[in-house]
Amino acid sequence: MRTQFRQQPYRALADFDVTAGREPAFLAWHRYNTRPHRVPGYRAVFVSLKSHGSAPGDMTSEQMEAVAALAERVSFGLIRTTHSQNLLLADVPQQELYAVWQELRLHGLATPNIGTLTDMIACPGLDFCGLANAGTIAVARQIQQRFDDLDYLYDLGDIEIKMSGCMNGCGHHHVGHIGILGVDKHGEEWYQITLGGSVNGFTALGEVIGPSVPQNEVAAVIERIVSEYRRQRLTDERFIDTIRRVGLEPFRESAYALHPAAA
Repeated sequence: MRTQFRQQPYRALADFDVTAGREPAFLAWHRYNTRPHRVPGYRAVFVSLKSHGSAPGDMTSEQMEAVAALAERVSFGLIRTTHSQNLLLADVPQQELYAVWQELRLHGLATPNIGTLTDMIACPGLDFCGLANAGTIAVARQIQQRFDDLDYLYDLGDIEIKMSGCMNGCGHHHVGHIGILGVDKHGEEWYQITLGGSVNGFTALGEVIGPSVPQNEVAAVIERIVSEYRRQRLTDERFIDTIRRVGLEPFRESAYALHPAAA
């Protein structure tokens, strides 16, 4: 297989601390939106397509051109798409990271939320797909508005939300830590919530925790679920690990404490 791929012309560079003396916004982006590289002096950069207020995974033609220009300049002209609906510049010299951050920020592509709750996967839903039973984009924006505090997102840690507008499951809702499935109930859009899905290390399908909820209640239900997680978690315990330890019942009780669920 290796013979079919050309080795990139990496330069002889050394690792160094690119965060020294930089502003907090850059530090957050570097921590959440970049990853170590196997070659010294380089780092992998995620281009976040999850800015709050936009459809997950969406971008404008101007943003596409900006990322293409960046890739030509700092990452051997290569852009990788990811299953989580972001882009990846895999081979960025560390000395270019600050300039890359400034350029991405200028185009609204530097939201430091990779791996957080708002780094959700969502299919196009009823807005763009003829197979869908319910919309997803409005729900995604509802969640973004409810969880717009980055410090709060960082405190919550690694939580994967995946959302599909129908049972075809293009948003992989069945393997989300929190899964959201849009369903049609007599011409109205309702949403089924699942918990405990995973594909990283421990593969599991999420379990439905109760009746579906109306569209305008989805974000509130998720907020109650993550609030229960904060009450139940041990020090540095991830959301998915807390669910596996304590079971679904506390989360089910919190989720359905206040809203009118569908029968």
